Amino acid sequence: MEGWQRAFVLHGRPWSETSLMLDLFTENHGRVRVISKGARAKRSHLKGALQPFTPLLVRWGGRGEVKTLRNVEAVSLALPLSGTTLYCGLYVNELVARVLEHETPFPELFFDYLHCIQSLAQANGSPEPALRRFELALLGHLGYGVDFLHCAGTGEEIEDGMTYSYREEKGFIASLVINQRSFTGRHLRALAERDFPDGDTLRAAKRFTRMALKPWLGGKPLKSQELFRQFIPKKRADTPDSQA
Repeated sequence: MEGWQRAFVLHGRPWSETSLMLDLFTENHGRVRVISKGARAKRSHLKGALQPFTPLLVRWGGRGEVKTLRNVEAVSLALPLSGTTLYCGLYVNELVARVLEHETPFPELFFDYLHCIQSLAQANGSPEPALRRFELALLGHLGYGVDFLHCAGTGEEIEDGMTYSYREEKGFIASLVINQRSFTGRHLRALAERDFPDGDTLRAAKRFTRMALKPWLGGKPLKSQELFRQFIPKKRADTPDSQA
């Protein structure tokens, strides 16, 4: 199995009449861009395999930024995402593709991604907790360190009933001001434990991850959210646009 990598397709688009350009998320090389020659040909056996959410084994070659896919094998069928969970999965894929630098290894994040997709595929209730846990894992692997359990101003342990204001590059500071950057100690404890027992802690987690991820995403909107709004214009409480 020398040279083989576990991988998932993040995104693909046509390249020439019969080929595909793919962004892969690989276990040991991070995000890799490859050309799969002949993948769009009528008799290609790769059409079914080179889809998002299908666990793959791949090999590639080449020295440029864009590699050539040499071999690919599907480890199993695609993880079953549909409806809400499909849009959530597309959001996770776009997040990885937008945030990770090219060919930077993130082996632990690869398994966080796998666990997130598996959780979405198995979700009986809201998929939102899986999204929030993945976002927090992504922030951690990007080097975003924040202490959820201590006040950045005093160093004292947080109290569940106190209110804390989020400050970039500093952390959470006790404050009497209530606004979008305000979190209770209970919220912060849920973030630290990545355990969200109710809607209140989930909403707080979403507010925090949106603020924390913004520097990496910039002002460019996420296409997955725009796609969701286009096809399902009426936003419901359990939709991925309110979750992702």
